[in-house]
Amino acid sequence: MSRTAAAILALVCATAPMAVAAQTAPVPAAAAARPPAPRQTIANVAQAIEEHFFDAGRGKAIADTLRAAAARGEFDRFVEPRELAVELTNRLQPYDRHFAVTWAADAPEPPPPGQGGPAGEPGQGPSADERLAMRRANYGVEAVDVLPGNIGYIALGGFADIDFDDPADPTRRAIDAALTLTSGTDAVIIDVRDNGGGSPAMVGYLVSAFTPKDADIYNVFHFRGGQESEAPRVRHPNPNLAAPVYILTSGRTGSAAESFAYTMKAAGRATVVGEASAGAANPGGQGPIGGGFMIFISAGSPRNPVTGGNWEGDGVAPDVPVPSDQALTRAQALALQHAAPGLAGVYRVENRWALEALSPPVLSIDLAPYAGDYNGVRIEQGPEGLRYLRERRPAWSLYPIGADIFAIRGDPTRRVRFVREDGRIVALEVLAPDGPGGLYRRAG
Repeated sequence: MSRTAAAILALVCATAPMAVAAQTAPVPAAAAARPPAPRQTIANVAQAIEEHFFDAGRGKAIADTLRAAAARGEFDRFVEPRELAVELTNRLQPYDRHFAVTWAADAPEPPPPGQGGPAGEPGQGPSADERLAMRRANYGVEAVDVLPGNIGYIALGGFADIDFDDPADPTRRAIDAALTLTSGTDAVIIDVRDNGGGSPAMVGYLVSAFTPKDADIYNVFHFRGGQESEAPRVRHPNPNLAAPVYILTSGRTGSAAESFAYTMKAAGRATVVGEASAGAANPGGQGPIGGGFMIFISAGSPRNPVTGGNWEGDGVAPDVPVPSDQALTRAQALALQHAAPGLAGVYRVENRWALEALSPPVLSIDLAPYAGDYNGVRIEQGPEGLRYLRERRPAWSLYPIGADIFAIRGDPTRRVRFVREDGRIVALEVLAPDGPGGLYRRAG
């Protein structure tokens, strides 16, 4: 999990109303100074699951299975609390991908029964430390860019909570800024490959930025005590309904990030590119059970109105399956290909050059004949290929894409072509999508 996602998840578990049901009325246990015996910890975990898991019947069945295993002595050898926490997590996650048990010597103790849960009850705002963590994580917005060919790119490391009652809410301002910057692009790529989740408020708001106002597409979360829709309290005021959307996923994409990808895919509004996501659909919260142990328990389960299901266990299946480290390049290519038929003139050439730059040909060419001085331009041959140097400007790194034609690494909007006469290289010219630029005659 990225540092951004970790910071956001810490804050969301402390503030989001839909992520706290598992934190109420935890089970008392031994003091954290000395971890309890494994069987006592299993009893505490089982009771917490039975009381708070969203499906009461399944919760009791899971709890009874743990108790039976403990009675057989299957956990007795895990006297080191961190090992016991890992073993419990591994056993529980096949039942629900959000189950997680952790241990820390300084973990809080559960409050006495009837005195409420730990920090994180509805209405309790973030602490000063949590606000600082969120600000330093830029509220989940890790990167915003316009890629070659006019393709928007937004990388989200987590889904921060939004306070819709605050017109100056920093999370909403951050995501609005990213959406504004990419609003004029031909397509938008949203990267959640390293996003472990966060707040359903951000999910609903971001979905509303790309879908019609009255669309019945939002997940409904079902809890023991009722249900709650992921539809945002406030929708994005200017949704982008025209530009195609590509969402990048990986096995690290979890929880709220999966909800965003699943909802957009089910609504027919996005193409998912990459790998299947983690498969953690059911929201919940983390709370102490004593002895330094904490457990995350799912308190609800989503149901999508389009599919009738959710992504628990299986994850969000990509429409275009590729290794996650190749997902961005593949999505760029798809976006450029989709935009190409609607472009003409210089923009069509720019689009084609950007597409060609994603998969350059591998050519074996003798570079030595190109090196030399060209009326103020110097071409040098180095271990990584040719370098184009002119006055005090940053050097261009050139790579061959055809006979005497070189592309500029990192800038597909320009190329360099070498001119021959009687087989000898006598000049070079810089090309742009709208035609050739200056001609630089070779010295001597």
